[in-house]
Amino acid sequence: MASEQQSDNANAAEAIDAGAEGILENQISELEAALTEAQAEAERQRESALRTRAEFDNLQKRLERDLDKSRRFALEKILGDLLPVIDSLGAALGSEQATQEQLREGAELTLKMMSKLISDHGLKEIDPLHEAFDPELHQAMSMQPSAEHEPNTVVQVFQKGYQLHERLLRPALVVVAKAAD
Repeated sequence: MASEQQSDNANAAEAIDAGAEGILENQISELEAALTEAQAEAERQRESALRTRAEFDNLQKRLERDLDKSRRFALEKILGDLLPVIDSLGAALGSEQATQEQLREGAELTLKMMSKLISDHGLKEIDPLHEAFDPELHQAMSMQPSAEHEPNTVVQVFQKGYQLHERLLRPALVVVAKAAD
């Protein structure tokens, strides 16, 4: 009987070991499946990150090319618009029979063409004669006592100033009135 009980105990232990082994094998196969799925997801994420990085690199290269092209050809429009002015000056200088009056008219016409061209491209002339002195736009070269002008009024312009779209390129060089002594 004792040997029967030992045999039953051994069989029970084997059954428990077999059951535990089955459970472990089940858990292992579930873990292996989860690992395989996680590895596949990691690979998909890695590929997605690589594609995103490649797209970013391509975009960056395209933007650099566009920026380089913009820098190189930024002046193309204005230089193309300057060609008729250059042609006009060349024609005036090439004419040997031109009178003084014709040369003056040609120079005036060329200046008018140039003024229109720069205005069309956003360049604004600053000619502050008889206006209040503005240190943001004018540079005072000297002050002159004046009874006829209000103090801090521009009484003479040595050189006109220019602004490009609200940005000062060159201040106007001026003489400013001060109270007469």
